[in-house]
Amino acid sequence: MNYMTGAVCVKCGHEQEAMPDTTTCGCCGGILDIRYDHKKIREALSPEQLKSRREQSMWRYMEFLPVEPETVAKMNRLRVGCSPLYNVPRLAERLGVKTLYVKDDGINPSASLKDRASAMAVMKAAEAGKKVIACSSTGNAASSLAGNAAAAGFETYIFVPERAPKGKVAQLMIFGAHVISVKGNYEDTFRLSADAIERYGWYNRNAAINPFLMEGKKTVSLEIAEQLDFKMPDYIAVSVGDGCTIAGVWKGLKDLYEAGFVDRLPKLISVQSTGCCPINRAVAEGRPLEPMEENTIADSIAVGVPRNPDKAMNAIRESKGICVNVSDEEILEAMKLLGSYGIFGEPAGVTGTAGIKKAVEEGLIASDSTVVSIVTGNGLKDTANAVRAAGEPLSLSPDIDEFIRWMKGA
Repeated sequence: MNYMTGAVCVKCGHEQEAMPDTTTCGCCGGILDIRYDHKKIREALSPEQLKSRREQSMWRYMEFLPVEPETVAKMNRLRVGCSPLYNVPRLAERLGVKTLYVKDDGINPSASLKDRASAMAVMKAAEAGKKVIACSSTGNAASSLAGNAAAAGFETYIFVPERAPKGKVAQLMIFGAHVISVKGNYEDTFRLSADAIERYGWYNRNAAINPFLMEGKKTVSLEIAEQLDFKMPDYIAVSVGDGCTIAGVWKGLKDLYEAGFVDRLPKLISVQSTGCCPINRAVAEGRPLEPMEENTIADSIAVGVPRNPDKAMNAIRESKGICVNVSDEEILEAMKLLGSYGIFGEPAGVTGTAGIKKAVEEGLIASDSTVVSIVTGNGLKDTANAVRAAGEPLSLSPDIDEFIRWMKGA
């Protein structure tokens, strides 16, 4: 059994049953939150029992998830989750904080955090009796869906804006997805995918529409809590595009708090690119969200019209969090900085770390803080920008004397 009790609209408060193919509020069309019986979760599971589990994937948190255990047990699936949390004291010192942890979600099967949402989508599609799953994406959600669906035997239709990096599109093709490159931006891509999904009755993997996908994303914060022995950090930094990931992180933390697994909640650091920061701008200025152009190298968070702003902005405000915007140059610097400690992140993946650096410089974070930075995607997703960050290698002829001359001048 699962401990889900239903869904509630974050706009109008309407409560409804959460069916496997539930999307938005049946009353006002708003975004839904999945609710649980936290008392029963606490009766069924303790932190000590959780630590003894052998399952090394996101499914070790079954009591906190809206899926039947039998569904997971019978499905062919990839191993998603249980990514490492690195304590990086030298980087903490370099950034000016007491303690820094880096959660490297780029080690997931398709190399991004969004495998967590797609793994959930596959399970809920099975429970809904669907055979085809579809979504729109700037790249990572697409490749994660294609890979997880391929493992489970589902057909996929995936819509990407034409600017999507070739490495991510190559993943889609290798995984056997039907890929539609849309001549337009993310908003155009989203609209086309929504129209196609409605017309053909496919399972909807769009995270801003499907409330179950946030339940997959929230497992990253469940892991962080367990890896820190349920002692909460002061801050968790998250790169933000559509808003679904930061909302998912907050949802997981709140579920842990309501179930009595943690006794306090951290503040969130919402980090966006200066070239596309509609959510941070709305929160910082205390006004409704307005669309922006998508002018950033961090394609995975280049969302000018976020589809999940309400949950994201609620998460930032409820956590008493802070908003930080970073330039493309600061993002490239963070790629190189993390790389010098052995962590290879794509531009959007390292944006959270870039935000920590800037927050410290601007005095928004105290020097005695403990901070977690979530790296949401691997650098191999975007090698062109990795080269921009690191530069080209030295080119020499196969001549030791030439090498020696170079060494003397180095």
